[in-house]
Amino acid sequence: MSNSINHPEHYNHGKIEAIEVIEDWGLDFHLGNAVKYICRAGKKESSTNIEDLEKALWYIKRKVKLLKQT
Repeated sequence: MSNSINHPEHYNHGKIEAIEVIEDWGLDFHLGNAVKYICRAGKKESSTNIEDLEKALWYIKRKVKLLKQT
């Protein structure tokens, strides 16, 4: 069942949702958000494809920055 709150279509392409991957793989906030934005890239609105990928990249860069500080 797809609805805008529990199962938004832009996170549910294929057999599993992005949140299931994030939880199953035990991803932290930064990597989980990167996966989320990659999964939804261009699916919520085709015009946001680049913006979604740039957001994913931002989270990955932030994670790398944090790892370099430790």
